[in-house]
Amino acid sequence: MGCKSSSDTTSSSKNKKTETVAKSDTTVPSPINGLGSLGSTATTDVAKEAASGMDAKLPFSPEVRTGKLENGMHYYIRKNSTPENRIELRLAVDAGSMQEDDDQQGLAHFVEHMAFNGTTNFEKNDLINFLEKTGVRFGADLNAYTSFDETVYMLQLPTDKEGLIDKGLLVMSDWATGITFAEDEIDKERGVIQSEWRTGLGASERMRHVWWPKVFYKTRYADRLPIGLMDIIQNAPHDRFRRFYKDWYRPNLQAIIVVGDLDVDEMEKKIKEKFNGLKNPENPREKKLFEVPDHKETFASIATDKEATSISIQLYTKHEAEKINTLDDYRTSLMHQLYNSMMSSRFDEIAQENDAPFNSANAGYGNFVRSKDVYYSSAQAKEDGILGSLNILLRENQRV
Repeated sequence: MGCKSSSDTTSSSKNKKTETVAKSDTTVPSPINGLGSLGSTATTDVAKEAASGMDAKLPFSPEVRTGKLENGMHYYIRKNSTPENRIELRLAVDAGSMQEDDDQQGLAHFVEHMAFNGTTNFEKNDLINFLEKTGVRFGADLNAYTSFDETVYMLQLPTDKEGLIDKGLLVMSDWATGITFAEDEIDKERGVIQSEWRTGLGASERMRHVWWPKVFYKTRYADRLPIGLMDIIQNAPHDRFRRFYKDWYRPNLQAIIVVGDLDVDEMEKKIKEKFNGLKNPENPREKKLFEVPDHKETFASIATDKEATSISIQLYTKHEAEKINTLDDYRTSLMHQLYNSMMSSRFDEIAQENDAPFNSANAGYGNFVRSKDVYYSSAQAKEDGILGSLNILLRENQRV
């Protein structure tokens, strides 16, 4: 379980500085790796589309079975027999910390924690206890994360144990609309969240408070770090948690994804049986897309901390998010991947020089938030190499 947030710095420091990016990735082999790009097929299929022009819409992969239930929930199923006898289920909720009201900051992440502390069919710790008895490991096979814009639950299961797939789908269904929010469980989890927050404290977090408002200038993102505000975590009444869950955990904002060693037809039937009955609220709240507005000024932020252990220089240029819907979009995406790889190689060569001012550097195109992507340049500078690193970043970008 954890928070996941974009990290975007525009800072250098006389003192040592470090910056981190929170991520949630499994390190074990995962059937979900076979899902691939939902929006494109094999290269031969894409080539056929070229005849109709670069504006041709990319076909959906025929290897992925997809559909939409009557309640608005989407599903995606793909057979992937590597590894054998394994399956991965994910519940994606199209809501994160950006959907929190002012008095709910941190509750999107808190709700994610509560999914493991009691649901309609699994009281308190029964879910974790049951799954661990079947060989499922909490953290490696069972996990979740909360970001600005989404919350995702992940569960890997063996397929050679009778009834376990049905149990896994039941777990997903409970997470979708059946978290119970027992008051004693909420109160116990407050301390867990606070401990997680304390673990994240330090030089990096202190410096974040300096540069974060510049990066997310005049946006809601500046005030919605998924970890939230500890005063709210400690004191929010129980109904406030339930309010967030009722507002945003609803089928028309959710998708179920199943990939692994499975029968696609049988899995589709099971999903329809298990999830079609889930209900949306009668008066659903409008879900807004929060923009990151453009600004004329070039912002600079310098963050220092005596406990920082490295020096990081970051340059970011924000631009509209690029979608991959057409053949031309796909070509652009491939060009960006090649560009990123070549820039990485170029900076690796410079870093090997005896007088290189940085230990490592990079530049390229990347994701930022839903409405914006970013072109970034970054360097981990040596103690006396701040200005030299910055000059090389600028020089190499100008050369391109």
